[in-house]
Amino acid sequence: MNLLEQLTEQMKVSMRAKDKERLKTIRMALAAVKQREIDERITLTDQDVLNILVKMVKQRRDAAKQYEDADRQDLADIELYEITVIEDFLPQPLTSDEIDGLIKSAIEQTGATSMQEMGKVMALLKPQVQGRADLGKISGLIKAAFSA
Repeated sequence: MNLLEQLTEQMKVSMRAKDKERLKTIRMALAAVKQREIDERITLTDQDVLNILVKMVKQRRDAAKQYEDADRQDLADIELYEITVIEDFLPQPLTSDEIDGLIKSAIEQTGATSMQEMGKVMALLKPQVQGRADLGKISGLIKAAFSA
């Protein structure tokens, strides 16, 4: 079952369970997928849907942080709940050991020796970690690896 089918099936399950908050979040994700399909006149692959979901999680994290900074915990809690619902459809997160191993492997494969070649390493890593780790943190770990 592909990711779009999983979203659709979980929407039906949420409807039957009368779980309005989860249903709202899943419908929001499906709407974002459909909007992109219509805008670009294409059928999205699982990777495209995954990219949309990752982007949605990132947007919600940013919004939750802004709400918390503005002392609006009630709104931040809504964003955090939506993150948990969306993350149900993302692959299992990588452990720090797995991330370290992937970074070392990518540096060896590209032959990168300095920060100037960080783009090569990121290009190799991005498809492997998309949706499973924060690319900003990965970038920081790569910089640390070159500094060591």
